Amino acid sequence: MGVQVIDPGTASSVERQLVETVHGLARAAGLSVMPDVGIYDSPEVNAFATGASRSRALVAVSSGLLNAMRPADIEGVLGHEITHIVNGDMVTMTLIQGVVNAFAMFLAEAAAIALSQSSSRDDERRGGNYFMEWMLYNLFQSVFMLLGSIVICWFSRWREFRADAGGAHLAGRDHMISALRALEAVHEAGSGQAASQQPAFQALMISGKSGGILGLLFADHPPLEERIARLEQLPRE
Repeated sequence: MGVQVIDPGTASSVERQLVETVHGLARAAGLSVMPDVGIYDSPEVNAFATGASRSRALVAVSSGLLNAMRPADIEGVLGHEITHIVNGDMVTMTLIQGVVNAFAMFLAEAAAIALSQSSSRDDERRGGNYFMEWMLYNLFQSVFMLLGSIVICWFSRWREFRADAGGAHLAGRDHMISALRALEAVHEAGSGQAASQQPAFQALMISGKSGGILGLLFADHPPLEERIARLEQLPRE
């Protein structure tokens, strides 16, 4: 994505302020090793956290986000991303995806073998069932992967609510709500290059209105209005 990690020694005033904000939130969250901070040049209103562990993490923001949001709103977004690092969400999602895929493949193979062999009780007929077993395996794998994706999406939505709550704790509830409202305004504007970058909104965990039951089950990010409503129920600290 062309992220340039900020070097505090050569950073501009804006970049130093960004690093100080990230590190301040990280210390407040109890991180002993400060994450790297990076910026990438893009009109997208976007930010993300990545890394293999708490001690090897990166928080990156787009130039579009820095230009489009107030400092208080940026702090809310950064608090959200720091919470992802503290909770280990990047690694956890990868592990959950791997476990779900492994179970889906195992169950698909077991079901395919059981059904194909139930129609063939002798060695002569069983030899002709390999194609049927292969077809059943692919069918069951698709079904189990689809069901598994519902579980993965549910967990992804749950971790976003948790990251919002963490961002509210670190940056302040009002700052977190203001950040989401600012993002909602960009998302709903429907015009301009930044607002049209739908993949960027996905990366930033921003979602529009849900599209019915299927939209709810397979959405990996909850709607912004629901996230804001949940934050409004939190007491001010």
